[in-house]
Amino acid sequence: MGILSRLMHLVTMRRPITAHILITLSILMSACSVQDSIEDREAPATVKVPVEMKTAVIGAGCFWCVESFYEHLDGVSNAVSGYAGGKESNPTYYEVARGQTTHAEVVQVIYDPQVISYRELIDFFWSTHDATRSDGVAPDFGPQYRSILLYQNDTEKEVIEASRLKYETETGKQIATDIKTLDIFYPAENYHQDYAKKNPNDRYIQGILNPKLKKLGFK
Repeated sequence: MGILSRLMHLVTMRRPITAHILITLSILMSACSVQDSIEDREAPATVKVPVEMKTAVIGAGCFWCVESFYEHLDGVSNAVSGYAGGKESNPTYYEVARGQTTHAEVVQVIYDPQVISYRELIDFFWSTHDATRSDGVAPDFGPQYRSILLYQNDTEKEVIEASRLKYETETGKQIATDIKTLDIFYPAENYHQDYAKKNPNDRYIQGILNPKLKKLGFK
């Protein structure tokens, strides 16, 4: 029986408790609470997709930015930061960020197809970053920050190709986006979800995200 268990046993047995024991018990319980908080923060987010909603998996650099871009669109109920496009199972942020996996930072866009279409989500995608680069999205470079679109069926694949062709024809630019089948989407840790909303004073949010949002007309 551990120290905390012994102290709790004394309490339940209604034996005399000294001030020292009470203080020790309080400290141990606080430590356990902090540990639980840390574990929850580091745990992958739990994602629930309502039956009337659909999902799209998209990557365009840092997922804090992409998440915020798409959550500004009417018809998008949520954008979940995560990892996809690689081979490794259950990747973590530190593994992906350090380039230790073949995954990219992505977001799972949860949207109402009655309000916004998959084609509209893809057409918007090209405006969020320089998709002519294959080495990342400024200011974050490396394959983990590559431009990537992951389709879940043949219909989505056809939509992506049609949107890409239209963009290239209109702009004269050659798209370098990684376009491939989605095998599995891994939600990122809880502390990454809604990062911009939770950390508005973060230097990255103020210096990188906010100017991008302004350029897109959201600020």
